[in-house]
Amino acid sequence: MFIDKVRIHIKSGKGGNGCISFRREKGVPRGGPDGGDGGKGGNIVALAVEHLNTLVDQYYTQHYKAENGANGKGKNMHGADGADKIIKVPPGTIIKNADTGEIIADLTSEGQSVILAKGGRGGKGNTRYKSSTNQAPRVAEKGEPEEEMDIDLELRLIADIGLVGYPNAGKSSIISKISSAKPKIANYPFTTLSPVLGVVRVDDEKSFVVADIPGLIEGAHEGIGLGDEFLKHITRTKALIHVIDVASVDGRDPVSDYEKINEELYLYDEKLAELPQIVVANKIDLPQAINGLKNLQNHLSHEDNPPIMPISALTGEGLSELVYASYELLESIPINEENEQYQGEIIEYNYEPVFEIEKVGSKFILSGKPVRRAVLMTDMENDMAVAMLHNKLKNMGVINALSKAGAKDGDIIVVDDIEFIFRK
Repeated sequence: MFIDKVRIHIKSGKGGNGCISFRREKGVPRGGPDGGDGGKGGNIVALAVEHLNTLVDQYYTQHYKAENGANGKGKNMHGADGADKIIKVPPGTIIKNADTGEIIADLTSEGQSVILAKGGRGGKGNTRYKSSTNQAPRVAEKGEPEEEMDIDLELRLIADIGLVGYPNAGKSSIISKISSAKPKIANYPFTTLSPVLGVVRVDDEKSFVVADIPGLIEGAHEGIGLGDEFLKHITRTKALIHVIDVASVDGRDPVSDYEKINEELYLYDEKLAELPQIVVANKIDLPQAINGLKNLQNHLSHEDNPPIMPISALTGEGLSELVYASYELLESIPINEENEQYQGEIIEYNYEPVFEIEKVGSKFILSGKPVRRAVLMTDMENDMAVAMLHNKLKNMGVINALSKAGAKDGDIIVVDDIEFIFRK
């Protein structure tokens, strides 16, 4: 099953809680604090894997949860870190924030990965709070909460060259003859209902990848015939093989076909219409192809137009020449260094501001990753922990910002589901 678009829900692991513990051994009546830190929660990571070419795994598994960090223990024992959750996707997968539509990452190369949701940081144990003035701290941090969000995955196939043309022009027959791909072939429109990739071997050391894009029709850029779903798969190609039925088997005019397909490419994305093309005049084994080929050659006789290669996918005539011409065309196209530089890069996605303040009624809503971390990792029933939280927020500039926003002593401050009283 070919799946190229899916929405999934991800949730990183929560950090483990820090431990409040004191050394208790015979002969050591006043042992100091020995509470260990909590373990870090696991990340959600998307990884591009070469042998994959569909999002079918994510279609059937749409919820991903990383492992929580373990709580700290006495004797300065730190909790174990939670395991990351790896989501394996095909190269060419675009990852978007489902709520905002923001592109998080575009994984174009094998091995490239992105941290979609960071695991929560482990809370500090009470050992961390020992000082010359506080020899027995009875305070520890909670683990940092997990990150959770919906994301959209959209696959755009990575191929060197794309086959385009009207339905039944012969694209499936061509790719089956020049590569190892085996699409279903029959004599009716829209035989191919999903893109097909094939590796074309020029010789032992030379090859390229070709994509058979399902037949386009007039209005494809607006979604007619699922055209817009198919067109996105050629946005990454370096060149196009434009296949035209010059025998007019379905009663269409070859010149009109050529112009209309190019118009659809332009209307969907102007850059597609600018890609180098090889125009393939297919079905020259049929007698009626003579006039169609001649008319197409006359129409494209200007030197600025792409070359025409007469072939017969049925008999194999001209296919070897097409393979070599395609390879030479690809070799003449400069490498896109902008895409090459991201190979193997690990990206970390941060999607929250430092902090934001919103007044709703008489309450002030605080949001932002650092603020949430500070509040949610605080034991609000521990007076010492609350005092430490106030100092953290003051150092972050939150207290001053709340004052400027109109907050007064006694007002309610809200972070997620936690409410507390504002004090300058």
